[in-house]
Order: sequence, then C-alpha cells, then structure tokens
Amino acid sequence: MKRVRVLVVDDEENIRLLFKEELEEEDYEVETASNGMEALEKIKGLPFDVVVLDIKMPVMDGIQTLNAIKNINKDQPVILCSAYGEFKQDLSSWVSDGYVVKSADTRELKETIKEILSR
Repeated sequence: MKRVRVLVVDDEENIRLLFKEELEEEDYEVETASNGMEALEKIKGLPFDVVVLDIKMPVMDGIQTLNAIKNINKDQPVILCSAYGEFKQDLSSWVSDGYVVKSADTRELKETIKEILSR
C-alpha cells in the first residue's frame, strides 16, 4: 500500500521537526521545506497527498504560496497552519482545504489530515 506523502512548510525549524516526527509516527512519509519557494520546487517534483503550510513566513508568505500551489495543481490539498487564529477569518485562507492553529499538541493537525484524506 502506498504511504501518504505530506509536505510540511514552516520557517521555524523546531515546528518542522515536531510535525515531521509526529506525522511519521502516523506512518506518513514526510518532507519539509523552510519557505514557500522551496515548497514550490518540491511540489513541482513528486506529488504530495497533503501540504501543511505556515502562513507567516519571510520572502513568500503562506497565502502567496497557497495561491502558487493552487496554480500548479488546483486539487492539491493544503492545510494552513498558523499560531495566529485571526487568519481563519481571512477570505483568502478559504482557498485552503483546512486550517489549524499551530500547537505543540498535534492532534488537531492529525485529525484534519485524516479528514482531508477521507474525502
């Protein structure tokens, strides 16, 4: 059976490592990117089943990256992840397939990934 591929995009290394470790425990194949440009390069390569995308990043923020991802593949599932809950009300974030508030407790992230994969 094919393993689910997840791309975690966050400028904070500790978050990338935490999410990678937690998601690998769920038997996902996880790759990471430290910014939007790196994420776009990886997405142009092998496909991912889900992209977990931070919003506040330097150079290219998560909303810009989300729009670029959807231009490459409009069906690419993307979960926006931010420590800032107010982005949930931002209309541009509605293009995403899910939204979670960034936390060391990864249950909400894992549940959102499972929900998206079951669609």
